[in-house]
Amino acid sequence: MDPLNLQNVCDYVNDHILDFHERRLKSLGELRLEKLLNKNPYLFKAKNITTANELISGLLDAFLSSSEEKLFGDFLEGLAVFVAEMTCGGHKSAAPGVDLEFINNGIHYVVSIKSGPHWGNSSQQGKLEQDLKNAMTRLKQLQRGANVQPVLGICYGKMKTSYLRGYMKVVGQNFWYLISENQNLYTDLIEPVGYRAKEHNDSFSFEKGKVTNRLTKQFIDQFCDDGGAINWVKLVEFNSGNFDLQ
Repeated sequence: MDPLNLQNVCDYVNDHILDFHERRLKSLGELRLEKLLNKNPYLFKAKNITTANELISGLLDAFLSSSEEKLFGDFLEGLAVFVAEMTCGGHKSAAPGVDLEFINNGIHYVVSIKSGPHWGNSSQQGKLEQDLKNAMTRLKQLQRGANVQPVLGICYGKMKTSYLRGYMKVVGQNFWYLISENQNLYTDLIEPVGYRAKEHNDSFSFEKGKVTNRLTKQFIDQFCDDGGAINWVKLVEFNSGNFDLQ
């Protein structure tokens, strides 16, 4: 592998972290009350929530948590592909379920990248296994005698490297080392990821406040009674009413 130029990595992160923040704001700005109310109403009733603002804030935080995990996962996937491109000519894969391909020491790696260790149910994990198997078969057909290693690469976490379901699973420091041969890359990344973080998060908090107020007003108009109490029956009917078993 070629040595990794950390300044190039920092420049990439500084440029692309802006896209993450812009997509966060776009996702927030496009949010509608109807989508927010798809969350579990029984959970919030069980928590004895009594005010519209508290309910909307809780729903919004739950929505943003899952949305941001996906957006940041896309950022980390792009970063990993960039690193592999710099060190060994890696590239974004066209194979279904595979994010990265690169060759190092005569081994052709096909890699599916996940941001964190807790992902997917058993059927999704089974699909990943099949996708990696298909990619390996395709490469061996194209290149007779090719040494192909399917990999599940996870960007953070402490689990040890393991071989299961027909692929190698590498996590955290080990994953970043696999694509760079730099043992410290996983910690070197943390500083540039925070580039202008306060500025972006101050802007995001301001916009989040406006969205919270807008959605709270809409919720009060539609789901609170004349006395100001949440009409839980009306809310559950909106969320889950679909009777058609006559």
